[in-house]
Amino acid sequence: MDYGTLRGFFALLILALFIIIVLWSYSKKRKSSFDDVANSIFEEDKLNKKNNESHLKTDSKQERK
Repeated sequence: MDYGTLRGFFALLILALFIIIVLWSYSKKRKSSFDDVANSIFEEDKLNKKNNESHLKTDSKQERK
């Protein structure tokens, strides 16, 4: 087996891996989990805002005392 044949097999392997990854990422089974992960940042922002509001309320109550 010469170097050119080895490079050809390696190129086919990389192409096959690329196709497998693309099919995996666009499969319908994965869509819901990808959507959940994509929207998780918005849920985190809502939680941070609620925590900040609660801290502000407790801080203002402490200042009044």
